Formats: sequence, C-alpha cells, structure tokens
Amino acid sequence: MARMKAAIFVEPGRIVLDDKPIPDVGPLDALMRVTTTTICGTDVHILKGEYPVARGLTIGHEPVGVIARLGSAVQGFREGQRVIAGAITPSGHSAACLCGCGSQDGGFGKHGFKAMGGWRFGNTIDGCQAEYVLVPDAMTNLCEVPEDLTDEQVLMCPDIMSTGFSGAESGGIRIGDTVAVFAQGPIGLCATAGAKLSGATTVIGVDGIASRLAMSRKCGADLTVNFNEVDPVEEIMRLTDGRGVDVAIEALGTQNTFEAALRVIRPGGTLSSLGVYSTDLKIPLGAFAAGLGDHKIITTLCPGGKERMRRLMNVIQSGRVDLKPMVTHRFKLDDIEAAYDLFSHQRDGVLKVAITP
Repeated sequence: MARMKAAIFVEPGRIVLDDKPIPDVGPLDALMRVTTTTICGTDVHILKGEYPVARGLTIGHEPVGVIARLGSAVQGFREGQRVIAGAITPSGHSAACLCGCGSQDGGFGKHGFKAMGGWRFGNTIDGCQAEYVLVPDAMTNLCEVPEDLTDEQVLMCPDIMSTGFSGAESGGIRIGDTVAVFAQGPIGLCATAGAKLSGATTVIGVDGIASRLAMSRKCGADLTVNFNEVDPVEEIMRLTDGRGVDVAIEALGTQNTFEAALRVIRPGGTLSSLGVYSTDLKIPLGAFAAGLGDHKIITTLCPGGKERMRRLMNVIQSGRVDLKPMVTHRFKLDDIEAAYDLFSHQRDGVLKVAITP
C-alpha cells in the first residue's frame, strides 16, 4: 500500500511527522495532492490538549493543491486541476445545510446538537498537513484556483479569510459604521479587512504587538490601539466620543477580549465573536446592561463550500485585499515539528507559516 508523510497528533504536547497510508477514494471523494498548507491557531489548541481529537489523526484544515484522483461519481473536475477546499466541508444535503447553516453540517443528530459538525479536516477525519488529503463531497467542496493566483495568495481562503470576513458579515456591518476588532492575529487581520470591505468608515484595530498593529493598518484599520500603552476600552470610548462602536469583533477567544468587546459596543450594538474559547465565559452585569441593552452577541464558524471559496478568491483576484504578506515564514513538511514550535510560541514575529510537502 502506498504511503505518505503526515503530521499526526500523538498526545497533548506532541504532533509528529510520520508515515500513513494514502487514502482510498470513494465515489464522491477526491484525493488532493497538497502543494501548500499552513498551521492554524486551532491546531495549537489541539497540540496543547485544549481541543480533543483522536490519537493518530492527521492535523490541518487549510489545503491548496492538485487533484490526484477523482471518485467515480464526481463530475465537473479533472485530475491535475489546481484547487482549494474550505476548512469546513459541508455535504450540501444535510439538515444543517438545508437550514442554511452548512458550517454545522453533522451537528444535528438524535443525541442533540454538537457545534462545529462541519469542521471535519483535522477534527473528525484526517486533515491536510500531509502529502495527500481526501476531500469528502468533492463536488460541493472543491474550487478551482484561477491561473493567475499563487498558492500563497489563496492560502488564507480555506479558513482564516473566510472566518475573518464572516465575523464582519455576521456582525451586520453597514456603510458608515464604526467597528473595533480585538486581536490582530491572522483572523483579526482578516476581520479588519472584511469590516472595511463591508462599508465601515472607522475601523479600530486592537492588539499589543506593534508589528501587528502596523499590519492592521495595511489591512484597512483607520485607527489602532495598543493595549500595552492604554486601556483599550477607555481609549475606544474616547475615540468614539463616548458613543461606543456599532460592532465589536472578538478574534482571540479569551475572557478579557470578550469582555472588552462587550464594554465598547453602543446600545443596540453587536458583539461578533470569532474566538475559540477554552474556558467558560462570564458576562459582567454592567457591561451587559443587566440584559436590557438591546445588545446582540453572535458566534460564527467559518463558512465553507466551493461557492464561498470562489467568492473569496474573487476578492483576492480583484486586488482589493492582499493577504500574502501574512505569510511570514516558510517550512517544508519535513520540518513541520519546528514550524509548530515557532508558531505555537509566537516567536520571530510569526503570523502564518506556509508548509510545502
């Protein structure tokens, strides 16, 4: 049986490169030869044992590659075609998909609801930090990459860009809005870009790292706030003349950022939460106006599927957003353990790493 190299979860604190069989292809599947992938903050949660996955699972959910083999029932694609697949791989025919919430495909069942059902790569099935990945429901999830776009230009589309943009979309940003984005890591930077594209005329990026605040301005932030220099809540209220922001996007997943985002939204404003939380959240009574502030709190898991990927690549192709500078480091798959060490410890100004088999 042919084998491939893959980054495998062994136990909390250990993701190692090892050999696995190349997957067999079912009728509706496609086998993708991975040409570029990356490491996500969620993978670090897995590494630390903060998000449970099965031992022996291949990690990773952001694939760019070439179709190596197609299932017998797959139509509309050809072997050798450059494609991406979203981190979320909806079937297109589940109850969740037919309710208009494909991200939660698989989350509905006889035992109740389980969040993130649509996230399968590196969660419930083998992921893409490997030489090959099996893409389920290929006709729903594969999307051809335009010839004039490189792997690194579209590398953010499967997850980071889709997630960040969805934070702006779910927040219902309107033309003329003021928006604060808490945390300017990869997802927060994409949320900043998405807020600007959605019509916000004042976007405030919040972080504690100067280089990320500089990148935030490149992505569309009009103002930046360094929380190591000022209290971000006080500063945002000052910048908005005490009005507060229309939408606050939380892009880190901590109590502090969630609470700060809640404290800066205006009456009737929206907190759009993108963070992956690893502990229980507390909602402070005053910030929540005892439940009487007409606030909205909405959470979002990034949309997937080929139409979502097509739209995101259209944005890249138009030149309105350039996310390639977010790739700050590059590694071969053989060196992925070193890449995890760098990324998980956030050394050397890392934002995103490109992994190439």
